[in-house]
Amino acid sequence: MRKMWSRSAALGCAALVAGACQTMDPAMAGAGQPAPAGMMAQPDAQMQAVLDQLAALGARPVEQLTPQQARTQPSPADAVKALLQRSGRSTAPEPVGNVQDRTIPGPGGAAIPVRIYTPAGTGPFPVIVYYHGGGWVIATIDTYDSSARALTNAARAIVVSVEYRKGPENRFPAAHDDAFAAYQWVVNNTASIGGNPMKIAVAGESAGGGLAVQTAMLARDRNVRAPVHVLAVYPIADGDTESPSYTENAMAKPLSRAGMQWFFQHYPRTPADLRDPRISLTRANLRGLPPTTIVNAQIDPLRSDGEELAAALRSAGVTVQQRTWPAVTHEFFGMCAVVTKACEAVQFGAAGLRGGFGM
Repeated sequence: MRKMWSRSAALGCAALVAGACQTMDPAMAGAGQPAPAGMMAQPDAQMQAVLDQLAALGARPVEQLTPQQARTQPSPADAVKALLQRSGRSTAPEPVGNVQDRTIPGPGGAAIPVRIYTPAGTGPFPVIVYYHGGGWVIATIDTYDSSARALTNAARAIVVSVEYRKGPENRFPAAHDDAFAAYQWVVNNTASIGGNPMKIAVAGESAGGGLAVQTAMLARDRNVRAPVHVLAVYPIADGDTESPSYTENAMAKPLSRAGMQWFFQHYPRTPADLRDPRISLTRANLRGLPPTTIVNAQIDPLRSDGEELAAALRSAGVTVQQRTWPAVTHEFFGMCAVVTKACEAVQFGAAGLRGGFGM
């Protein structure tokens, strides 16, 4: 067991489902060259282009900023949009059948904003309750719009993207409570949004990946209908920063070890919260959880979290698929418009979801 600590994704590709995603030249950058300092590998050409554009937009490491400043600076999604503009390509979001913004009841009567994406065609459709990333501190459903759209089309499912509360204004377990409350609302109101109540899954990226897993745990423990599948994309699954990938990718971009330590300062109430099984999932009781798909990036401090979570789930008897994509970084998942491996990862995640839906 590790020692306790002492995204804004981008636009998707409308042709994803057809497998005809138009992307940049996938040739690897710096083949045979040593990895940059603090990174275990050289990003490929497409990933490096996004990182270079993000730097050109003036993005700074979050640990140098206040939460308010971090929420308003350029994101990887902005970098992808700028790359598309530079190449004369459309920056329009990937089309889906319908998009609706609304609010649902949250803990204590507080409203939770959600965005409901419905695929084209006739339902009822399966439903995915989706939690965005941002370390429980930054980013919004707008920042992760591309991931939600991509999953809507690739999984042929309604996606309910949840705008949970964030720290430091709302500390642990506010985001976790909102995540479960949104799932309960979907379970109780599936038909009203055109969904199939027997085919509900949970998914998320980074902090949202952890929220998806803990939601499945709470459903099990509180006798709420269980999700049929969990998709966790580079999830936060342990509350420390001393794993192999934190060491290998200590200075990675857009997420570094110092960046994760910053998030761990602004959401938990005390360091003890980082040992709570809702955050440190690898230490939790994982028995009885639904089949799970985990996506990781090689150049990411959270890679070990995902790999260790997969091992812990298998030890608990849970069916798991886990894959780490080489030469890409944290936040790559929603970048299908400019990163080929993002298209592959979306299809991998969607395949797991469709399997849970019996499709």
